Amino acid sequence: MDVHNVIRCEVHVQTRRRFLSSVSASGLAVLGAQTGEPEKLAVDAGGRESEIVALCDGWEFQMDAEGSADPAKIAQRASGWQAVEVPHTWQSLGRSPEYVGVAWYRLRLDAPNKWAASRCVRIEFEAVNHTAHVFLNGKAVGEHVGRGYTAFTLDISDRLANGAENTLMVRVDNRPGDRMLPRNKCYDWTDDGGIIRPVNLLITARMFIERVEIDAVPDLVSGSAEIKMRAVVRNADLRAGKANVRAAIRQKASAEELLHLGPVGISVEGRGEQTVELGPMTLKGAQLWHFDSPHLYQALIELESSSGSHQVNEHFGIRRFEVRGRAFYLNGEQVSLIGVERMAGSHPEQGFAEMTQWIESNHRDMKELNCVFTRVHWAQDRRVLDFCDRHGILMQEEVPAWGQETFLKTTDDVQHALEQNGLEQLREMIRRDRNHPCIVAWGLCNEVDGKNPRSKQFARAMSAEARRLDPSRLQTYASHTLGSHPGADMAGEFDFISANEYYGSWTPGGPEDVEACIEGIRKAFPEKPIVISEYGWCECQPKIMPGDENRVAIVNSHTEVFRKFPEVAGAIYFDYNDYRTLVGDKGKGAMRQRVHGVVDLYGRRKPSFEALRMQASPLERAVLRKLDESRFEVELRARERLPGYVLRDYSLRWIAYGYDDLAMDGGKVSIPDLHPGSSQSFKIEVSSAGIRRIVVDIIRPTDFSAMTVEYLVEAAQR
Repeated sequence: MDVHNVIRCEVHVQTRRRFLSSVSASGLAVLGAQTGEPEKLAVDAGGRESEIVALCDGWEFQMDAEGSADPAKIAQRASGWQAVEVPHTWQSLGRSPEYVGVAWYRLRLDAPNKWAASRCVRIEFEAVNHTAHVFLNGKAVGEHVGRGYTAFTLDISDRLANGAENTLMVRVDNRPGDRMLPRNKCYDWTDDGGIIRPVNLLITARMFIERVEIDAVPDLVSGSAEIKMRAVVRNADLRAGKANVRAAIRQKASAEELLHLGPVGISVEGRGEQTVELGPMTLKGAQLWHFDSPHLYQALIELESSSGSHQVNEHFGIRRFEVRGRAFYLNGEQVSLIGVERMAGSHPEQGFAEMTQWIESNHRDMKELNCVFTRVHWAQDRRVLDFCDRHGILMQEEVPAWGQETFLKTTDDVQHALEQNGLEQLREMIRRDRNHPCIVAWGLCNEVDGKNPRSKQFARAMSAEARRLDPSRLQTYASHTLGSHPGADMAGEFDFISANEYYGSWTPGGPEDVEACIEGIRKAFPEKPIVISEYGWCECQPKIMPGDENRVAIVNSHTEVFRKFPEVAGAIYFDYNDYRTLVGDKGKGAMRQRVHGVVDLYGRRKPSFEALRMQASPLERAVLRKLDESRFEVELRARERLPGYVLRDYSLRWIAYGYDDLAMDGGKVSIPDLHPGSSQSFKIEVSSAGIRRIVVDIIRPTDFSAMTVEYLVEAAQR
């Protein structure tokens, strides 16, 4: 499938200007006028069941260089409106990539009369970059200021004109600011403005479950797990109401019910909320989540009240990721991890308004790169986290406090504003994302100068709040100031040390300087594991020679240095892709970028892709040799560290190719558990004649290849 040409509206939409098939039992239809007028969204969810309706089609868009704050003034404009689909950014290829300022979105929808008495109608924006003011029928219904990467939900029930046409307008502003994060232009990624992630209409009973928090703690001795849930119930009515809440735990893949709890009776004040504790429950024979076996469970929480029912489905995993001494442990086994960071928003034609197909293809690439550990600079799209949950990538998700100028010489007033904005983003990120098993650490900030007292003040405030909201996960901050006097840096205040190093590109030096830097960090923080949170080769300065061969050299030489230190428990290459950025030194417009990745903006692989794939493989080597005319031997050796972990439930697949490169013979065998530093050998017998080459892949339990080796029969005969 060509991801460049996929329809953006990723629900069951067939075409514009006609009734479309429903996406829910109660009915969703887009009513398209035959006269060229803008479409209205007609939604009917009048029954007792709940609906989630994707609002992707039927939007109109207009830029507003004057920066008006009056929706009535904008609505009067007869011209200039463009039909768009959401997610949307105006800064992608073919649009207005240089425009930074205010723009407006408009959507017309009908609401049935039956909603007035019994339904609560909310609108969820998964992200608007960076500030949104939302209006319904000309009246303000809410705002989300300076928090461009986190989701927010607004109750629009009281402003809806039931039985009539409604006009929803969203004012978006992406101008830089001094009191929000990222601050001003102190960051290195694209500033794409717009409704950059999906928008959903949430139609429920007047009493509903706002969110669910799940804690699943394994007992590694007994094999069981203790599961606790908290359901936050909100009452949109003026009157107090009663409800019953029950829960069930199921296998996500089979829907087999394993546990149930309740009902628990509650009473909720009018316009109030109540937190319901469900559990603890003990799940025997718990299947643990691991990057090589990402097993998921489904929690179904159901509320029954006089106004109707509401059910929330939330997937989760059971795993324990912890620090013991100077090492990481996953489910009781020591692991050292390697991976790569991806910079979202870098496809020139999509920008931050990424399509699911593009997100999936990028992350499949990352799995082919043997990525099991990543970090990101801002709260991620829900679809990214879902992929990592399903396919097995550990993630460190971060607050977008980036760059040493963020807290440089801040006044008390500005410092307070930045801390409050950071806390708001942290809370929204954790509340939405805490149930994802892929997330194992919260990143507090990046390259903010960890010796600056103002930076320390900020990071400590973030740490205390993250610990309060989610004490189960690790915390860190990524430092670029550990090259000298590392003990003065705040890095040691958190669960593990994260060090960014760019010797050879941003910083003069070579592998010997990398080794000296790590030695200094190790001595400064002898009781903590170290993660090399960034390393790589950036063609970002005139003195730096271009050429992917330099990237290959960094991948190989620096990774080998890291392996000398048992304290280095992780390494994350920066980065997967060349990335669009407001400070890009290459290209222009929607192509303004930094050349940093092992793939380009469109995902085309460079030679460094294969170099990184090999260095990130848990296999140190795979050797395929010929024994006689029909028999071959494969020798495998697992790496001892970085990455180092048990290869469990892996398999060896071989395919023999003949004339015209046709697959003629093959087989697949299971590999016994392969521990770090150990070896195994396997025999292959080829029964077909005329074989020209044999390809062997070592396959993870998730079906991604960990290493590929090829034997050319004809070349060997020559």
